[in-house]
Amino acid sequence: MTWMLGGPGGAEVVRGADAETLANDQVAISLLADASDTHGALSTHNVALRAGSDGAGPHRHSRSSELFYVLDGSLDLLAGDEVPSVTAGDIVVVPPGLPHAFGATRGRDGEVLIVITPGVERFEYFRHLARVAVAQEPRDSLLAVEELYDTYFVDSGAWQLARS
Repeated sequence: MTWMLGGPGGAEVVRGADAETLANDQVAISLLADASDTHGALSTHNVALRAGSDGAGPHRHSRSSELFYVLDGSLDLLAGDEVPSVTAGDIVVVPPGLPHAFGATRGRDGEVLIVITPGVERFEYFRHLARVAVAQEPRDSLLAVEELYDTYFVDSGAWQLARS
């Protein structure tokens, strides 16, 4: 259930148990609040990954910063050309333009809260990714929506090396 505290323009309350979740056997994404829910301030989602699973491949945003707060386990997180492992309690803030990616560290599960600011409507993007994952949409269909969702795919030798 989602509701406002303090009336229109008030605080947005989202119950995690009521969030839409897109999941397969490796990844679960809980859609918490989109930009339209927060008057454009942010969009946020929670990602739980099985050991060694990829979260998001290398990409960048031109208009938004992305905050990663590791809730549990361990993640490998690309930031530019570096791929540190980050663990529960760690926070990483990626500014606009910096290539980044994340995945659960080999042999470890990981869970991360992701906040994008300013907000960009992204829930439909995650639904699109879910359709690509089950071959209901071709992978290259994501290229047509890069600008709409401010998500531009990039190549990263550092990421490929760290994840191989």
